[in-house]
Amino acid sequence: MKTLVTGNLGYIGSVLSETLIKAGHEVTGLDAGYFAHCLLSPIQNQIETKLIDLRNAQGEDLSNLDAVIHLAGLSNDPVGELNKVLTFDINYKATINLAELAKAAGVKIFVFFSTQSIYGISNSDEELDEYNSSKNPQTEYAKTKWLAEQELKKLEDSEFSVVYVRPSTVFGWSPRLRTDIVFNNLLFNGLKDNSIQVHSDGTPWRPAIHIQDLANFVIKILNSPKNAVAGKVFNVGAYNGNYTIKQIAEAAQKCFQTYVPIVLNTEEIQDPRSYKVSFERAKNELDFIARTELTQGGGEVIKKIKESGMDLDTIHNYTTRLKQLNILIDSGKLTKDLYFQ
Repeated sequence: MKTLVTGNLGYIGSVLSETLIKAGHEVTGLDAGYFAHCLLSPIQNQIETKLIDLRNAQGEDLSNLDAVIHLAGLSNDPVGELNKVLTFDINYKATINLAELAKAAGVKIFVFFSTQSIYGISNSDEELDEYNSSKNPQTEYAKTKWLAEQELKKLEDSEFSVVYVRPSTVFGWSPRLRTDIVFNNLLFNGLKDNSIQVHSDGTPWRPAIHIQDLANFVIKILNSPKNAVAGKVFNVGAYNGNYTIKQIAEAAQKCFQTYVPIVLNTEEIQDPRSYKVSFERAKNELDFIARTELTQGGGEVIKKIKESGMDLDTIHNYTTRLKQLNILIDSGKLTKDLYFQ
């Protein structure tokens, strides 16, 4: 299958592209290139990549493809708050334009990476279902993902299928690692500061999934019959993968060979989201279960960071999305509208 991955030079895209190649797909990429240089380890199989801002995508960029996996965008809540207009333009408007171009070019399946952040702050103790549970997006990032989901529904027809993937918070190693997401962040802080800093009382709930399990789920979608996936929404997370922040911190603590203390900063709550998510649909309809445990993935992250030989300050700059974008802006390489000079 001829498959395009947008955002292939990012955290998930680097692993997903490799997984698709190993599964026999003919893979190309489209990426703005913000984080192309942020490599902590070599990429095994380089793919042909068009260095194009998502906002500038044209019809010819989508020609002769069977599938599009759409990852590209401003990728988390802090980055989304950097400039709300830009977040709307990239995560919503450019996404819809890309899907319209894909449909016009004859692409058969468009896999849209949304987010479980659209559930926001849940007052329910029940696990949240894709269709029946309330959506309560708190940030511009989450709001644009939810808007895009609704607009993409209007493009679906018998020739153009859209599949909606709502991943849990991703963790685990990638050659283009991110340390601004919960579990990876706690691991990195443990390495850098010799303490695991939690900016809450540890009680909020957050689901998680290992990056390789998430990539495997995309393969499952592409290999499934059309009627099993077309127009459907899937929460994707680890089996029994709802954890409190304190449990995630305790898992991080177990990944270190020496004792690293957990510090609860209850006066510095940075993220009020709390939700438990159901993964029964992916299990029952696609026979998918993500199995990688936090400690298993966390141990690999620590090992690979040490093997990289890079100093931790450089790794921090490379792996924190907002910090890296500000570095590019301050150096004059990017405009404040996030276009390369």
